[in-house]
Amino acid sequence: MGHMAPPVSRLSRAALVLVLYLGLGSAGVVWSALRGHPFFWRLPDHPSPNPWMGAVVGVAMGLGIVFVSRLAAHRFEWARSLHRDLRARLGPLPDSEILILAGASSVGEEVFFRGAMLPAWGLAISSIVFSLLHIGPRLRYLPWTLSAFGAGMMFGQLFAWSGDLTGPVLAHFAVNFLNFRHLRDYDLR
Repeated sequence: MGHMAPPVSRLSRAALVLVLYLGLGSAGVVWSALRGHPFFWRLPDHPSPNPWMGAVVGVAMGLGIVFVSRLAAHRFEWARSLHRDLRARLGPLPDSEILILAGASSVGEEVFFRGAMLPAWGLAISSIVFSLLHIGPRLRYLPWTLSAFGAGMMFGQLFAWSGDLTGPVLAHFAVNFLNFRHLRDYDLR
């Protein structure tokens, strides 16, 4: 009798997301260390890092971005169309997966784009590169890409002001967590 190989298991979407963002965050940590700044969570040479105020402003900023995205979906067909398309592409999202997607993306992206790239390349370039990560397969994704640029500018300004990544991570988490839940829970026909 022949020996049967064990079945190949595919990684779940949540596991793939964790691997992807762990890699992106790790690249940010390595980049910061190679620049001589191993403590990537704080902005180098910031006179007085303020993580607590950054956290408060970050949560408020994230909620503001979510409010604007809901308002756009209420008022504009392009926003409803984008919502429908993203909802169809993501499929069903259990709460645990939403938490993993929002947490991994907010930490991984903020460590790389704000913690490592912003001090090296500046606010505008780090925000442009961040927005390029949010390009979709169709032209109707352009508002998502442009809003990612705006969010990147806001998150970067918050990092520059507070000197700490806590606020941008919380803002990014709030946007992703609440928007993923909204995509899952509301079918905007």
